[in-house]
Amino acid sequence: MFAYYFELGLRSLRRNPVLTGLMIVTIAFGVAASMTMYSVFRAVSNNPIPQKSSQLYAVQIDNFGPQNNQNSEPPDELDYIDAMALLKAHRAPRQTALYPVKLSVISDDASQFPIRPTTYAISNNAFPMFDIPFLYGGGWGTEDDENRASVVVIGRALNDRLFHGANSVGREINLSGHNYRIAGVMDSWDPKPLFFDLASNGGFADAIQLFIPMSRAVDLQLITAGGTDCGAQNYGTGWDAFLRSSCSWVIYWAELPSKADADAYRQYLRDYAAAQQRAGRYGWAPNVRLRDVSQWLDYEHAVPPESKLSLYLSLGFLVICLVNTVGLLLAKFMRRASDIGVRRALGASRRTVYAQFLIEGATIGLAGGVLGLLLTGVGVWSVGLIFDAQIARLATLDFSLVALTLGVAVLATVLAAFYPTWRAAQIAPAWQLKSN
Repeated sequence: MFAYYFELGLRSLRRNPVLTGLMIVTIAFGVAASMTMYSVFRAVSNNPIPQKSSQLYAVQIDNFGPQNNQNSEPPDELDYIDAMALLKAHRAPRQTALYPVKLSVISDDASQFPIRPTTYAISNNAFPMFDIPFLYGGGWGTEDDENRASVVVIGRALNDRLFHGANSVGREINLSGHNYRIAGVMDSWDPKPLFFDLASNGGFADAIQLFIPMSRAVDLQLITAGGTDCGAQNYGTGWDAFLRSSCSWVIYWAELPSKADADAYRQYLRDYAAAQQRAGRYGWAPNVRLRDVSQWLDYEHAVPPESKLSLYLSLGFLVICLVNTVGLLLAKFMRRASDIGVRRALGASRRTVYAQFLIEGATIGLAGGVLGLLLTGVGVWSVGLIFDAQIARLATLDFSLVALTLGVAVLATVLAAFYPTWRAAQIAPAWQLKSN
């Protein structure tokens, strides 16, 4: 019976081509607008590390005092003194201090311009913490961190560019005039948003292609490429004075496998801050925060507000399109009142009327979905006209979006067809036969 009703639906579409075309176009534009904005929202609100988002925590310690904070929240970063103290304490199974730096890859070929890829100085624990995959080799060891070794982990794209994809572990590259030994080559890895550093680049910049030991970066006096907050203090001049200051610039993350571990680490942070208060470094009560990845993304407002607003507006537009579709379907179905009356008089039940017209609505929805899919492709391609390029490039038309577009089109049209179908099923056969 489904095939029969589907055939009747196709015949009905051909019977009123103008009205049918208008409904298909209306549905297509509504679905395309909502799916295009959904593709952007999906990209920016994605969980960047779902397998460990409840185990990774951003660490905050108030080193400024309540008079310099906003809404009693500590700075996003730590000062160097606190970061190093936490690293040496080893109270978390894994922890890393990190910050972005600027380094240039200098080629042996003098005719090539230097490359400046996205680079971070980190601790060696970061590789297993963030589940960074490796194509060749791996991260450096604890000894390299302690000895301030000139080692580097490079990304797959940079390895393809410099070494044509070959195993480059053990080879050297020149970074801003210093040679570094390649310890490992990352496989494709580009979490979006970049959860562990949302302040430096908004979380949607180019993929990281270089990691060097933080101890080496500090030894070379590489300043942070991210934010530095020194409050109202004047820490003097020179690198050593900067390291001894309370300027916040070091990002700190800890891996805590269970809630009990997180609670214990939070208490440790309070105890540490209290000890600093007793030592005279802090003149205020302990004020610390420990947020997992999801909480951190919410706290930092990682999802751009314009993506939410655009999604809400596009969904509203889809609703308007469906309301218009209801009116068009009602007009289409009621024009066939005499046919419905004859069918009912010949023994057709209301159930068969419902089945026929809902399948006809689904057919219209499917046609609208196919057209909407083409318009969604155009919309995804052109989102750069509305959003920043870093965000626009994340919107993709993949298989899941294709299936969702067709599914939404069919389901929405079937829902829109319920009221017109109900009206059609209420037609009295006797009245129609008598009037005709």
